[in-house]
Amino acid sequence: MEGLRPPDEGPVVRERVTRKRLAFWDRVKFLLLFTLAFFALVWTDMADNPLLPFRDALYERVRSGTGITIMVLAGIEVLRQLHYVISEHASWYHRMWTHGVFGGVERVTRRLFSDWTRFRLVRVFKWLLFIAVVALVLGSVLDTSPAMALFQVPALLWSAAPMFLQVIFILFIAVGQFAAIFWFLSRGGVEVYYPDDVKTRFTDVWGQDHVLERVKENIVYLERPEAIEGQGGYVPGGILLWGPPGTGKTLMAEAVAGETGRPYVFVDPGAFINMFFGVGVLKVKSLFRKLRKLALRYGGVIVFFDEADSLGNRGALAQGGPGFPRGGFSHTGCNGFSYLSDDTRWSVLRSGLASSASSEGEQQIRKNRIMYGGGMGGGGGGMGTLEALLTELSGLKKPRGFVNRHVRRALGMRPKPPPKYRILVMMATNLPEALDEALLRPGRIDRIYKVGYPSKAGRVRTYEGYLQKVKHELTAEQIDKLATITPYATGATIKDMVNEALITAIRDDRDTIGWRDIIKAKQLKELGPAENVEYIERERHAVAVHEACHAVVAYRTRHHMEIDIATIEKGSGYLGMVASIPPEDQFTTWRSHYESDILVSLASLAGERMFFDSDNSSGVSGDLESATAVATNMEGVWGMGSTVSSYAASSRLGIGTPGGFGKGVTKGDNNDLSARRALADRIEDNLSEMLERATTILKENRREVLALAHALETHKTLTGEDVIAVLEGRPGPLIDGTVYADDQFLTEVESYHRAALVAHQGHSRLAASLPTRIHPEPVLADATPDTPAPAPTGHEIWRRPDPPGHPNGNGNGAGPAPAPPPGEIPHQRDPDPN
Repeated sequence: MEGLRPPDEGPVVRERVTRKRLAFWDRVKFLLLFTLAFFALVWTDMADNPLLPFRDALYERVRSGTGITIMVLAGIEVLRQLHYVISEHASWYHRMWTHGVFGGVERVTRRLFSDWTRFRLVRVFKWLLFIAVVALVLGSVLDTSPAMALFQVPALLWSAAPMFLQVIFILFIAVGQFAAIFWFLSRGGVEVYYPDDVKTRFTDVWGQDHVLERVKENIVYLERPEAIEGQGGYVPGGILLWGPPGTGKTLMAEAVAGETGRPYVFVDPGAFINMFFGVGVLKVKSLFRKLRKLALRYGGVIVFFDEADSLGNRGALAQGGPGFPRGGFSHTGCNGFSYLSDDTRWSVLRSGLASSASSEGEQQIRKNRIMYGGGMGGGGGGMGTLEALLTELSGLKKPRGFVNRHVRRALGMRPKPPPKYRILVMMATNLPEALDEALLRPGRIDRIYKVGYPSKAGRVRTYEGYLQKVKHELTAEQIDKLATITPYATGATIKDMVNEALITAIRDDRDTIGWRDIIKAKQLKELGPAENVEYIERERHAVAVHEACHAVVAYRTRHHMEIDIATIEKGSGYLGMVASIPPEDQFTTWRSHYESDILVSLASLAGERMFFDSDNSSGVSGDLESATAVATNMEGVWGMGSTVSSYAASSRLGIGTPGGFGKGVTKGDNNDLSARRALADRIEDNLSEMLERATTILKENRREVLALAHALETHKTLTGEDVIAVLEGRPGPLIDGTVYADDQFLTEVESYHRAALVAHQGHSRLAASLPTRIHPEPVLADATPDTPAPAPTGHEIWRRPDPPGHPNGNGNGAGPAPAPPPGEIPHQRDPDPN
């Protein structure tokens, strides 16, 4: 048995002792060629003399010089094939010719000529042989010498030119139709903006300074590539900007083009979506031909692919895109869980998704994912479009010009290398997980930046930038307050809000934006107009008490967030809401935060039982679901309970905790059931304790709950400052809260509640009327940033969109558009459980 060869030795190549046997076609192809040529000449003789029989024509052709030449060539070919047959069977004969005759000639020619020269000489010899055979045939046909026959070839071609032209014209018409169709289909979707057309500069991009600084580096390398290429590196040529919509990705690409003075090529998201396969490939190649021309003419070019996921959706994100759930998941938590912190809402939504997905639904999701990833055969543009883009981004660049590529190579000269095309590729997407990994690898997309929601300082700068374009009377403190109460606002939403405030002012015959205008625009844009419906008295009071309980417990226990708004006006997906916002950017969530979330969630159940004689509505179901989800994660996932191990990890690993079966434990055993019951019991104990705490807080603040419920019934919508003014008994921007410090008035409010309770229990009309000792107009004429005044009517309420990309992992998921608000996901309360 042969052992392993040393590492410095290659594989053993055994030399053949005989020639490799030829295929049958290789043996007979030249003989067939000579036979066909001979009988073609015989046919020519018979065509010239129709009375000449075939035998006589064959005899005359054999006696002619052309026939003898063809037979001699055929005989030589027979001898060559005989030589091959002997070499295939006799090893000594094959070795003699290989090493003796041809080997000697090989050694001599290798000393005289290089391999490339010998190849070209052999090619010239083959062409000469072919021309000689053609000359012999033509000479015999034209009845002249072979040399003269070659000189008559141009005349023959000229005489046949009309026929050739007709054939070429027909082919041109047939092929040209298809070429024209594909040419027209490959147009469109690409817009070129020349340096003077782009007016955007970096000073026009606000709130994204950290990303802007990194993008500026690419401009330095684009303008001075020798700074990095001279040190042996290469210029980064691809940037991916990903993040939520409206954060300034497209604006940033325009600013790059405006600052560099280079052409800016905008590629429409649907440019590569076509009806026919292959058109997308043509568009990609046409696009990069244009980019190379622009790069050579202007010294560089910027190409921007907007919504790049429409083109590159062949795989999954490899460089760490967001892992948040997406889509319109609708949840029925009370007030849309607007009273919960961001992390809590996302946890509830994720739990709801996991629990509601059946096996059939999961299979359908997997099918949809498969179709989504491969339905277009490699990218949104059709078969081969993404692959063509990948090749253009990092493929070999061939030399330019016909003379450079073909003539110089034919003359044995090396073509000139292609120039370095300075092309900066920028892409933007809000769905980075749909991009192909091959597209995101270094060399194609070298840098990946997240363009997230602006920080508070960024929002302040963005507000200042857009307010400078209009007349306004907002102070710096008011702008700072506005940035605080609009977390996760993007540049697009801020621009739209300022514009809506201007429209509001113009509608009131003013040309200057005030604080009331900006607040009214915020209400209208984030929540939309409230539905023009009226509750019956007892239901209105029940909704007000429900929301007041949430607000009071949030005010007493949740110190890491502030109440933004409270309303009982019915919207498209909710009966009322209490929304909270963080007073500053927060990136961590603690156990005390989650406990306050549970307390606020359970406040509705505790309050309805306390104020309605142990009765409660079905509207608390969502609150209980959210509280249970948070308590479960605290106990089994977040390390905030009595255990340390993670039930989520144990379930995935199947080691006997809920969701799996441990070693030696079968499905029928009680170990797993006991573990489930233990976890459920601890969660129930925690929730029961939290419910008692919430009940205690509400009992201690009964006056505040009824006072706030009365204010909500009177004004329907209250800002956060007004809520606090009512709870603390002091003046607010809309509500004079001092009246709720009057014991006599609170006695009237208590009496009104008892009448509402009687109407509730008897399902009858409310006999008492709502106490009306509060002046409905704003107390403060000029609201300060600490006491922002809402619209005069108090009927415009708002919610804030909760971004999927929030650092705490929170988002909305409140269902279909318009997107649910950031601190407030709508909740539908059903007074009748049936």
